[in-house]
Amino acid sequence: MRHAISNIFSGLVLPGLVAMAAVAWSGVAFSEGLSTGGVMSEGDVNRGATTWANNCTRCHEMRSPTEFRDDIWKPVVAHMRLRGGLTGEQQRDVLAFLQASNSPRAAQVSFEDSTPGTGLSGKDIYSQTCVACHGANGKGAIPGVPDFTRPTGPLSKPDEELLHNIINGYQGPGSQMAMPAKGGNPELNAADVRAVLEYLHESFGQ
Repeated sequence: MRHAISNIFSGLVLPGLVAMAAVAWSGVAFSEGLSTGGVMSEGDVNRGATTWANNCTRCHEMRSPTEFRDDIWKPVVAHMRLRGGLTGEQQRDVLAFLQASNSPRAAQVSFEDSTPGTGLSGKDIYSQTCVACHGANGKGAIPGVPDFTRPTGPLSKPDEELLHNIINGYQGPGSQMAMPAKGGNPELNAADVRAVLEYLHESFGQ
């Protein structure tokens, strides 16, 4: 019965929602989603993660970004913006977060990159980039995010594996939500990533 209802939703209801929301997306994009140059402003992945954690998970808990293609997420998020009372900026941020999580390994990043970096401490990077999903206590702020404090958790893995996962993005077994490359913060460089990993070990490691 549950499977049949799911098929009905996918085959009949979802296309209708996508079609209606596409109109809403167009209207939103035209009215407030354009920058002064007439180009759609891009969302911020980190702000999107925060908005998702604070607003969307109350109803959806953890919905896998791979459930829809990137182009389908546009009208879906537009529809949910109207239902959830989000601003245009929040809508674009959530969309950026979902799309970045949808393909975390789309762009493999060299560990020894030439990115200038932030120059911030590991603690500051964590509070700005990671805390929305992983939580201030490292136990995970939303369902599906691993607990850093568990003895057998992510921090029990070799540092090189953790560095690779942070830089290129990672989706753990059984988790619906993938972590985007560099946590969605393209400004991070190799030194930044090492700094935040050191902070993780110092704060949450066993």
